[in-house]
Amino acid sequence: MTFQFRTIDDADVTGKRVLVRVDFNLPMKDGKVTDATRIDRALPTIAELADKGARVILLAHFGRPKGKPNPEMSLKPIAPVLSDRLGKPVGFADDCIGPVAAGIIEMLKDGDVVLLENTRFHAGEEANEAEFAESLASLGDIYVNDAFSAAHRAHGSTEGIAHHLPSYAGRTMQAEIEALQAGLEAPEKPVVAIVGGSKVSTKIDVLTNLLDRVDYLVIGGGMANTFLAAKGVDIGKSLCEHDLADTARSVMSRAEEKGCEILLPTDAVVARHLRSGAPTETVPVEETPEDMMILDAGPLSLKAVVARLDLAKTLVWNGPLGAFEVEPFDEATVGAARHAAELTRAGKLVSIAGGGDTVAALNQAGVSDDFSYISTAGGAFLEWMEGKALPGVEVLKE
Repeated sequence: MTFQFRTIDDADVTGKRVLVRVDFNLPMKDGKVTDATRIDRALPTIAELADKGARVILLAHFGRPKGKPNPEMSLKPIAPVLSDRLGKPVGFADDCIGPVAAGIIEMLKDGDVVLLENTRFHAGEEANEAEFAESLASLGDIYVNDAFSAAHRAHGSTEGIAHHLPSYAGRTMQAEIEALQAGLEAPEKPVVAIVGGSKVSTKIDVLTNLLDRVDYLVIGGGMANTFLAAKGVDIGKSLCEHDLADTARSVMSRAEEKGCEILLPTDAVVARHLRSGAPTETVPVEETPEDMMILDAGPLSLKAVVARLDLAKTLVWNGPLGAFEVEPFDEATVGAARHAAELTRAGKLVSIAGGGDTVAALNQAGVSDDFSYISTAGGAFLEWMEGKALPGVEVLKE
């Protein structure tokens, strides 16, 4: 069931101290930002609030400092990068609570932006201690959460603070929730879900939740091997969780009850070694040689996936169909991605994808800009697919 949540359209921010939770947990090397994608995603919210005359105070975490200050995990190097992209000065405070933070916030004028130090430098952040959440809340008049990727954590800066201030979703959070609602909460049917990756064990809850919500469930990657083995197929030396055979059979049985069609590979690209340029064969899955591994879905399997995509109105994708990082074992993933992108461009499909491997695969296929929505929130995206309530989203409900 879709729900209503408060956005910054509902807030009067002029002259107000607005605490904005962003995700600046960025890739860094030698103290320099190497990928500013997450900064770019936060820019619309920060710029809009500043333009409306808010005093914008940014909260974020970086790394795992275990509740203590650690200079190697300081957010300070991020401030100049943000300033450059935002096109205006960004201040920095050496703490996220207490007199240091309060003193700098006191000097802010309407439209100013300041980044506070790593929230995880305090043990109260991950423990979601009331006193820490209250200390954060005392610095602002309004709270905006723009970090969906951290919304599955009930931390002080993602959940606790929202109990003390009027709370709203920023533009990135809003876009993510709306996309996921369109994909799983109230999708246009038929719905295809593609779930891939190496292990069934990490995605049991995802598979179980999807059976109630989708019409076609495509299982790929190493996960598919576990399902094939559970059906009695000899998969040679392929990656497989043989101890999860009963789980796989249970998923297939429940899918039949729910009227959800599960698609497993019928043919496969096999090789003795997972390396670029390794000699390969394409065989029916039942004829996998005992000394070889299934490393990608074959052309007939891809054709079956494409046929289901042609029937679909909505696609939700998490995980590749093969070992896409190594050519030529990327062909099924790239082929499915490009076909989904083509349908999306033609207005025939709403396509939503998420998870690190999935994003990398879509980038490799050159179609990232063509999907309806791509989530960079790994854990939060997966938990949403599992049907779990996310604490940082729940507190924004009307």
